Amino acid sequence: MNPRELRGKVAVVGVAESDELGRLPHKSALALHMEASRNALEDAGLRPSDVDAVFTSGRNMANDVPEYLGIRPRFVDGTQIGGASFLLHVEHAATAIASGLCEVALISHGESGYSRVGMPSVRWGPDSVNLQFEQPYGVGGPPTRYGFVATRHMHEFGTTKEQMAEVAVATRKWASLNPKAFLRDPITVEDVLNSRPICWPFNLLDCCLVTDGGGAVVLTSAERAKDLPKQPVYVLGTGTCVTHQMISQMPSYSEWEAARVAGELAFARAGVKQRDIDVAEIYDAFTIVPILALEALGFCKKGEGGPFVSGQRTAPGGDFPMNTNGGGLSYTHTGMYGIFLLIEAVRQLRGECGSRQVAGARTALCHGLGGIFSSAATVILSTEPSP
Repeated sequence: MNPRELRGKVAVVGVAESDELGRLPHKSALALHMEASRNALEDAGLRPSDVDAVFTSGRNMANDVPEYLGIRPRFVDGTQIGGASFLLHVEHAATAIASGLCEVALISHGESGYSRVGMPSVRWGPDSVNLQFEQPYGVGGPPTRYGFVATRHMHEFGTTKEQMAEVAVATRKWASLNPKAFLRDPITVEDVLNSRPICWPFNLLDCCLVTDGGGAVVLTSAERAKDLPKQPVYVLGTGTCVTHQMISQMPSYSEWEAARVAGELAFARAGVKQRDIDVAEIYDAFTIVPILALEALGFCKKGEGGPFVSGQRTAPGGDFPMNTNGGGLSYTHTGMYGIFLLIEAVRQLRGECGSRQVAGARTALCHGLGGIFSSAATVILSTEPSP
């Protein structure tokens, strides 16, 4: 099947988070999967018995989720590429539905990222390449690794800490409009710059949250979606790319190659341009990430991501609405955040976002990150199958 033939053939018909988001020491990762899945199916007007395909990520969850829900899926996918996994699952689910391998696909996420209930204690074991070949040389956790790329961007293009702080401030403004956001108090650029140093060039407010929570998305064919209660949101185009695992092997610290490839594929398959995007949901593990993503996705030229986000352009009232739920910086970040990009985009296209609603939103871009700029997945959604 030509990937462009998938355009508009499959629709998102249900989205939801778990009952609670935040710091949840009383709930396991599997419980968060179940809450989100149940809520998303209810949103779709479907029952677990209607589901014949399950997509998820995390240790053994491809077995656990169907068993717990009492589903006997005829299609299962547990592909793990970090936080971008669930956007990749949209591509896989759309392909499976369009080819007749399944009819109703459930993408499920649950992660006790902060409380670690029902979770492995560490993500990278002693057999991982990261611990064998990078940590002995002093490379620590994600702030260190993302910091390499941010520092290179600052050196090569003049990107400033103030420009990165603009991302955090704009995102917090959106969070202040979202009752489910973990942090909602307003912040300023000075607050970001004066927050506790973490690892150069990041201060605390440059870094994403660490929370617990779940999210789920339900997809089916565009034809069946017409009979379900909520407005269908059509999958126009998808793209995925993986380039490395260890940050030392990233092809270039000056650009995010995986994002560029994923974005080019998604735009080409969707048949839309950057100017057609009304709202963008872009993974924000650190404030530097959306800056590189905006360049890689073609919203600005290489090296111009810092000026692009300046002047609160991405905040409420700006001309480029981005991360309208408050993002991983202020809303929630369970560890593999990507599914929340899809949930917010669908709600924006349905017009369900209340005071943070982007007026007239018809086309949305979701862009996920996995590892340390290791992988990327892009999904373009629309209220129309052929806008």
